Amino acid sequence: MESVSRLSSMLEAARDLTLDAAQAAGSARQNLGRSRELSTEQVKKLLSSRFEKEVIEGLRRVISMIYQNRPCLAYFSAVVKNVANPNIEIKKLVYIYILHFAESEPDLALLSINAIQKSLSDPNAQVRSMALRVMSGIRVPVISQIVSLAIKKGCADMSPHVRKTAALAIPKCYNLDPGTLPQLLDYISILLGDQQYFVAGSAVSAFLEVCPDRLDLIHKHYRDLVRKLVDMDEWGQLAVIKLMTYYSRKCFARATIEKHSTTADDSGMQQYDKGQEENLDPDLELFLENCKSLLNSRNAAVVVAVARSFMHLAPVRYLGFAVAPLISLLRAPQSIEQLVLYNIVAVCLLRPRSFLPYFSHFLIRAVDAPEVIKLKLELLTLIFPEADNEIQGLVLNELEHFTKAETPELVRESVRAIGRCALSSKATSSRCMNLLLRQASGSDGTLVAEALTVVRHLIQQDPSSHTKTIIRLAKNLDSMTNPDARAGIVWLVGEYSNPEQSQDVAPDVLRILLQSFAEEAEPVKLQIVLLAAKVYLAHLNSANLDESTLTSTADDMQDQEKSINSDHPITVLWNYTLLLARYDVSYDLRDRARLYKALLENTSSIELANLILRAPKPPPHASSPSEVRKGFLLGSASLVVGIDAGLSGLHGYEPLPDWVLPGQEPDAALRNQDDGYTAANPKTGVHLTNTTAGSAKADRPLSSTLTKGRTLDDWLAEDNEKVQFVTEEEEDGSEEEEEEDESEESDSSEEESDEDEEDEEDEKDKLLDRIDDTTPSGDPLTDAELKSPSKFYSQIPRIRDGSLKQFSDSQPGSRRVDDCRRCVQGDLSSRRLVCSTPTPVNKSKSTDYERSATIIETIYIIIFGLATIGLEFQIPPQVARYASFMFSFIGRGVFYIFVGTVMLGPSESVLGYLFGSIVALLGAGYIVLEFLPQIEPPANMREADAGWGAEQV
Repeated sequence: MESVSRLSSMLEAARDLTLDAAQAAGSARQNLGRSRELSTEQVKKLLSSRFEKEVIEGLRRVISMIYQNRPCLAYFSAVVKNVANPNIEIKKLVYIYILHFAESEPDLALLSINAIQKSLSDPNAQVRSMALRVMSGIRVPVISQIVSLAIKKGCADMSPHVRKTAALAIPKCYNLDPGTLPQLLDYISILLGDQQYFVAGSAVSAFLEVCPDRLDLIHKHYRDLVRKLVDMDEWGQLAVIKLMTYYSRKCFARATIEKHSTTADDSGMQQYDKGQEENLDPDLELFLENCKSLLNSRNAAVVVAVARSFMHLAPVRYLGFAVAPLISLLRAPQSIEQLVLYNIVAVCLLRPRSFLPYFSHFLIRAVDAPEVIKLKLELLTLIFPEADNEIQGLVLNELEHFTKAETPELVRESVRAIGRCALSSKATSSRCMNLLLRQASGSDGTLVAEALTVVRHLIQQDPSSHTKTIIRLAKNLDSMTNPDARAGIVWLVGEYSNPEQSQDVAPDVLRILLQSFAEEAEPVKLQIVLLAAKVYLAHLNSANLDESTLTSTADDMQDQEKSINSDHPITVLWNYTLLLARYDVSYDLRDRARLYKALLENTSSIELANLILRAPKPPPHASSPSEVRKGFLLGSASLVVGIDAGLSGLHGYEPLPDWVLPGQEPDAALRNQDDGYTAANPKTGVHLTNTTAGSAKADRPLSSTLTKGRTLDDWLAEDNEKVQFVTEEEEDGSEEEEEEDESEESDSSEEESDEDEEDEEDEKDKLLDRIDDTTPSGDPLTDAELKSPSKFYSQIPRIRDGSLKQFSDSQPGSRRVDDCRRCVQGDLSSRRLVCSTPTPVNKSKSTDYERSATIIETIYIIIFGLATIGLEFQIPPQVARYASFMFSFIGRGVFYIFVGTVMLGPSESVLGYLFGSIVALLGAGYIVLEFLPQIEPPANMREADAGWGAEQV
């Protein structure tokens, strides 16, 4: 038994391996077939196929060729003719192709505009969104007005995704034709007040690209946008934060802190109670408070944008909220970490004390990039002066450790950091000096030069206390080979030499250096000549010439100068230095020697020489490397590039405007205006309006039509009018749409209908004015009020407040009142309203639904009759018979479903659904089993496939 089980397990394993191998081989053959290159004619044949699978395969090959940078214009006509294909996958690929080649072939691209326009009315919101995006992406200036009309239609679409696409299409239309700006401003104003937060965010992005200076459009939407800020996507949040930062600088007074004191004492003694009071605009504070929650965003750009707003708008205390979120971004990948560090350094330059608790996050890791190391070391030096002795000791230990690293770049940066720490804190300067002198005696010339540069800065801070340090450095001249290091030491010796001191080593250093003058580098030679001039000038000053000697005759002066120049050893060194420099190959050195000789040759110019050569030098200020980036905004590319970006930053950089002067800011009442969107559908955000309004209303501009507030009172106003989503007709207007509108109107003439509509509009306006002043009562509606639409409309506030008493079902119109009440109070909030006018209880009158059902049934009878008559006129019986069955079963099934859904109502439609579905399924099954097998396959399929439809040998 054990052997049998083992054998069965082996067979199972072999079977699994075989199946896996077969699947792998099949997939490999499939991929091989796909990767096989096809000729142009074969690809065109695929694109012209009537099978969607082949069309998709052809389009995929064409798109692949596009991204391989291969010529694909030959397929333009074959691809564009598939733009009307109902398959959404085909539409996507065709749209990609059109966007890529529309500029190359504008004439052919225009052929697809009609089909794309039709897609704007597709029931699928995704198709409408794609059509609008493609139409706005076709950069052909001729269609700018068509694109504008498409955006206008998209602004009123019921789908928020289409409205978002319309907002993103506005900058494209503006770039295509700047002359459409007035219309686009109208659309932007509409979309800024959209109830869907991601639509509003895209509208703000469009605003910043098209009209960033039109802040008057933002006033009434300011608070609404600020409250939606938390719910927006990351890119919408970035746009709104940027906009509100600029808006705050232009429309709010700068936050100030007032220090006040109170004096009180009966004895006459003054007592001061100092306090601080922040004067912060309430709307600005609303924005800043809503930004706090965004500090927890997963997007690093959002966190940096909030920090920028706090840094440039808010009092100092707000900036402290952004410190910890900025530190948390250091856990991001290195590419983001480096950018974040630039922004942290910019904040740390203003508030270094806030980063003290997080100094351990700035310690260097082995995997850090060189630029990250520089920024971390800079941060350590920035917080060093604010730290206590313990943290300063830890930072110096860290820096001392990295001065022994194997990476030269890390060692140099550590030495520079030690120098900045020594200059910023006198308490640690001695320890820093010892560390630097230890590096100055090393073998790395570049490192020694860096260390000596820092040492020179430290000595200049307090020269008198570093005399021994200068002597120690002079002793190391023999072992130093780096020209910059030798030149630095020579300059220190000459700058701080004092003949009155017994430890003056400048003449001896000059004597030693002149021995190897010819072998020195040019920077060292220049410093040697300067050292010789300073030593000789000190010798002249020590001669103590009295006034009588200086005012003697010219002959006596020449004799005296001759005696000075010929007797003293320093004079000999000076003359020897001039002789060496006179025959040097360097032009600069020879010119410098002649300058010093002319300056010191005449004893009457000693005072001038002292001013030039012995003037006191100000102590150097070792600024942070990021000081040059201090003026740039957080999160900008110019902040990262630094001084290389120029004084005004990179192209496109926009600095923040100055604060508005006190008293010149806009009136805060402008932000109290109603945004006009209080009655939007909570799910779609689309605002409802009456499409059967009079001509006077239709002539209004889009902004006046859509921005006006639409409440529940408006779309429940009239008894027999249908309320639909706002769809603005195109300016051309097709004749077919006019005929459909005329067929839906009553049998009365156009003049009478226009007059009635105008009268109803006037009556509605009067009622709207009356409703606001009417106090709702709790009394039920009377029959007369129910029969009059205008009286029923006037009681809508009572329905909204819930004060209207519920009627019994026996009363006329009770179902309508109850539906309205439940819709307002939330019972029907999740129910999809087929029409705003509920079905009346009295079914004796013919309704629209009944008329529609009668029309559909009539059409069905006609088609069924034609199919039946076909049997009598010798129409091929196969076609007539199966057509008859098809219309009989499927048509009747669809009709029952329609009747069950609309006529019977949602609560009574189960039977209609069930019966209609059974009939439709029976008819479809019969057709599949009897009719389809008899259909003859295409010839190309019989040739290509040896299976279905092929002749059997």
